[in-house]
Amino acid sequence: MKRIYSTVAILGLALQLQAQDQPQDSTTADEIRLDEVLVSALRAGQQTPVSFSNLKAERVRSRNLGQDIPILMNFMPSVVTTSDAGAGIGYTGIRVRGSDATRVNVTINGIPYNDAESQGTFWVNMPDFASSTQSLQLQRGVGTSTNGAGAFGASLNLLTDAVSEEAFAELAASAGSFATHKATLKFSTGLMGDGFELSGRLSRIASDGYIDRASSDLDSYFLQGAYRDGNTLVKALLFGGHEITYQSWYGFDPAILGAIGVDANLETNRRYNVAGIQFDDNGTFEGFYENQVDNYKQDHFQLHWSEGWSADLRTNIAVHYTRGRGFFEEYVDDWYYTNVFFAPDSQLSFLGQDPVVVDGQERSSTDYIRRRWLDNDFYGTVFSAQYQKNKLGLTLGGGWNTYRGDHFGEVIWARYAPGLERGDRYYEDDSTKDDGNLFLKADYQWGDNWRLFADLQYRGVRYQANGRETGLVDDRFRFFNPKAGITYTLDPGQNLYFSYAVANREPNRNDYENGNPRPERLHDFELGWRLQRPGVSFNANLYYMRYKDQLVLTGELNDVGAPLRANVGDSFRTGLELDASVKLTNRWYWQPNLSLSINRNVDFFFRRDGELRNLGNTEIAYSPGVVGASRLVYRPTESLQAALLTKYVGAQYMSNIEAELSRLEAYWQTDLNLQYTLPARGWWPRTELNLLVNNLFDALYSSNGYFYTFDDDFSNPGVITTVEGVGYYPQAGIHFLAGATFTF
Repeated sequence: MKRIYSTVAILGLALQLQAQDQPQDSTTADEIRLDEVLVSALRAGQQTPVSFSNLKAERVRSRNLGQDIPILMNFMPSVVTTSDAGAGIGYTGIRVRGSDATRVNVTINGIPYNDAESQGTFWVNMPDFASSTQSLQLQRGVGTSTNGAGAFGASLNLLTDAVSEEAFAELAASAGSFATHKATLKFSTGLMGDGFELSGRLSRIASDGYIDRASSDLDSYFLQGAYRDGNTLVKALLFGGHEITYQSWYGFDPAILGAIGVDANLETNRRYNVAGIQFDDNGTFEGFYENQVDNYKQDHFQLHWSEGWSADLRTNIAVHYTRGRGFFEEYVDDWYYTNVFFAPDSQLSFLGQDPVVVDGQERSSTDYIRRRWLDNDFYGTVFSAQYQKNKLGLTLGGGWNTYRGDHFGEVIWARYAPGLERGDRYYEDDSTKDDGNLFLKADYQWGDNWRLFADLQYRGVRYQANGRETGLVDDRFRFFNPKAGITYTLDPGQNLYFSYAVANREPNRNDYENGNPRPERLHDFELGWRLQRPGVSFNANLYYMRYKDQLVLTGELNDVGAPLRANVGDSFRTGLELDASVKLTNRWYWQPNLSLSINRNVDFFFRRDGELRNLGNTEIAYSPGVVGASRLVYRPTESLQAALLTKYVGAQYMSNIEAELSRLEAYWQTDLNLQYTLPARGWWPRTELNLLVNNLFDALYSSNGYFYTFDDDFSNPGVITTVEGVGYYPQAGIHFLAGATFTF
């Protein structure tokens, strides 16, 4: 253990040269400040008493070759990422301090992005969005007040591309393992004499995926019109994407594979995907359904008006609308659902049909193909006003957002169901969610060394649903979320801070499907030290997060691959986060980060073998005690850069009962990133050549998985035996992406 801790402690993530962090377009300081008004009400600064990290687009530009935003964030402190398809394209996920993506509040230019019902973030719906993002900030813990669902593990806000002073066109292309390829076209008219700018992006990404048939076919766009005049900035944005991905959310389940006679050795058959599997009536394997896909479109509209009324006062108001629609299509195989899944989905009664007689034999079940639809609208407004005068700073902000969602399932083919026509719906429900919040932030410079911070938020939520699994829901929640902190400046480059924050959060749709959930509450304490010196910076943060009725992941999945959660009463997370930036020489740069944590359920009860047992304090699922990252950069010339990136994630349980079968082993991941830049010469454009070798040492590991239990009272009548099962999401071995970017 000492060897692991010492090894991880010397890992790091290297800073790049300041010159590399400059934007490609020559924006002015005034313009940057205007753009930042879109997020400044939500973002933290060096004097804010919370733990956070900033990441500029230029820092990941050499790795932005098709992989999703969570994968590009993989080397940030306390972050763990995963990919269903195994190579970072398609469905990807992120956890921060052990908290899953439903706990990470995400905003884009201050507009909520989390799905209002599930509270999740589905980056696959916005492929290549990193190419239209100028910066992001990840606040760990409760952080400062933000729009949308409350942050229970972290908040992430993204700022899209700034207005470009100069016209440009950019063409990027990349290709690599698993038939992956990406093409991106960006342009800007530059800021014209009348103060207008038009810019945009078109992207296409396709990949076969590492997991069998886990293909991705992704299209996206981004269009921005901007007007700037003095202290006025108006931006209209239209962006979105269309994703078609072959389903790979079932993972690798040894018990399932064994039941259907497939090699269940994870090391030798790790790419096997059961999605779309087909059998005849006798259980003989016939093949896979070729269109077992997730097919979803999402379009976003945002209109922002930022105004600097004086040197002391600036405001921002925005309206937004998101339109989402799509389905996942699946083959429901009668033999498989009846004999392996033990699920009722293939029964005619499940479809609202009576048994039928076929060739003189009564049939009560059937093979069929269904589409499960989601058709939703999300719209609202957010605003902020910021006042800064002498020693006092005030921010008033808030928003009102409304979600309307239709859920329905339709049958497009059935083997034995004469009462069904193509497109007939076998379930139909709808849901609505209204979410309003108002917050006031204040900071005050007290004397030469002390800075006081206060943040008060009121949030009201109403959620209504009438689904088959949720039942009738009509719940209202009213939350008060106070926060306070203090910062002490030791010298111009060094400070100490302490903060206390309360957060409350409502259950999501899956929680209602899984039982009768209660809202959860968090008390978050943060104590930190920041040091900034020429050539070196260092951040240390201690945290203690105490939960009441925390909705923790159980390890189980629902029938569409979404993780299930349950209230656990009392629980806590406590830890130490360290990150540093070091300029070793003029050519070598290094930035390490290390997170050590303890995550526990207090007096956790579990029913095993028919008996309710107190297991005492158990580890919270999906919460590794050690997470470390490293990036070491060598720049022998201005044109050439080589970076070695390393990630370590300690062992973790995928259950809250510390079952040995649910243990996900620790893993190391190392990437190599090369970049070579050729300046523009004559008619030849500026050219960047990039190479990314992922998992350089070909490690066999799984970054995610699931765990489930069920009571068996059939094998031994009269005796209840708890049976455990587990699944894994294997990640790809060594693979590469190579690309070129031409800027005109």
